[in-house]
Amino acid sequence: MLDEIQGYAVFLYPQALEVLGAAIRPYMQDGPHGPHVLCRAIDTGGALIEMTLEARTVEGHAVEVELMIPANMVRMIVSARSDGVFGFGPRVMPQEAAGTLPPMPVASAQPVLAPVEFKRPATDPVPPVTTAKDAKLPPEG
Repeated sequence: MLDEIQGYAVFLYPQALEVLGAAIRPYMQDGPHGPHVLCRAIDTGGALIEMTLEARTVEGHAVEVELMIPANMVRMIVSARSDGVFGFGPRVMPQEAAGTLPPMPVASAQPVLAPVEFKRPATDPVPPVTTAKDAKLPPEG
């Protein structure tokens, strides 16, 4: 499926799918690695990820849709291009490994080697808050 597409597969966090709900469902596609949005072009230059999708109206006319979602909802973006090989020499992939990803350790599984220590300031840098009963106001009159 990805061999036919020239663009990107955008994977969202499960919490993002839950928050976006029915609004995102028409743009999602299922795949062996989970639900994702297939888009022709993508712009990650701001607070919103801008995705350009090719779609069809109910009459069958081709339309270009721009979908924008907050950048913090994006889990991963994968290039779905089939421009040729990447690297310095010919690359042949075994048929059985073409659709599988190698196992990767979870980032949170890595132990922290050195404990983090924070120095406490000797004095409190923030002055105490003065309440209305502590403040001396001039008498009203």
